Amino acid sequence: MTTLRRVAGKLGALLLTLFLASLLVFFSRFLVPGDPVSFLLRGRKPSPEAVAQVTAQYGLDLPPWQQYLNWLTGVLQGDFGRSLQYRQDVSQVIGDRLPVTLGLVVMAGTMIAVVGLTAGIVASLNRGKVLDRAVLIGLTVLGAIPSFVGSIVLIAIFAVQLGWFPSFGSGEGFFDTIYHLVLPSIALAIVFVVLVGKVTRSSMVEQLGREHVEVATSRGLKRGTVIRRHVFRNSIGPILTVSGVLVAGLLVASSIVEAAFGLAGIGSLLVASVDRLDFPVVQAIVLLIVTAFVVVNAIIDVLEPWIDPRAAAGAGAR
Repeated sequence: MTTLRRVAGKLGALLLTLFLASLLVFFSRFLVPGDPVSFLLRGRKPSPEAVAQVTAQYGLDLPPWQQYLNWLTGVLQGDFGRSLQYRQDVSQVIGDRLPVTLGLVVMAGTMIAVVGLTAGIVASLNRGKVLDRAVLIGLTVLGAIPSFVGSIVLIAIFAVQLGWFPSFGSGEGFFDTIYHLVLPSIALAIVFVVLVGKVTRSSMVEQLGREHVEVATSRGLKRGTVIRRHVFRNSIGPILTVSGVLVAGLLVASSIVEAAFGLAGIGSLLVASVDRLDFPVVQAIVLLIVTAFVVVNAIIDVLEPWIDPRAAAGAGAR
């Protein structure tokens, strides 16, 4: 029953967060300078009748609260409205570009997990030694490289000078797409590798100094077994917490990388839509990012007690 109540509480918090986020996402449009009607009628000198017709067509003549209810009802049915720029359903506009961003995020996330975890583990197991210092220096240097600078450097070296990878577009077909996304994924992953690496090292160093690790070692358990069962498993909590933050971070940072490599993803679409006051597209993408962040964090909260029993014990004590 305790587990069911905990899951129900998490679900309630998730729904409340998404509702509040929808309010913020929708009504922030009224704080942005610019008129969507002027964008729709750009380059023309419309009559008052034409302005009234366009305003009514997009429901802009309704009170804000009614516009919100209409928008929310549509969102719950998978209808985000029509794009002011593309004159298509927002769902179709985003759906055409979502696979590119998902591929980019998945590849970058894989690199972050492999490189970040490896760097953190290696550094923690060699704490105070040359290898530890080398890893920390390397992570510090990488952390100082913004995504757009990393993109330019990667393009200059591996695309222009060496010609190993393409510098533009997302390719066609599964393997060609992966080939085109190698450099963008590296550029996107750089900063986040640093975060995961440092959190992993810090968490494992803390566990290595715990009494239960010393007891396990004194009982004659192999070092690999101690590290796997008693150190890394108990270190996974902070790493999972960071992973939840990474989801939103990767989706937001993808806009910079997609622009640098000419990728037609939702990140570059978000930037273009903000510039052109395409509010329905902006609202849909922002809500998508917020939803991904909230849902992933909720899943992590539910799974963490199963991975780390101490979290469940702590929740029960509270």
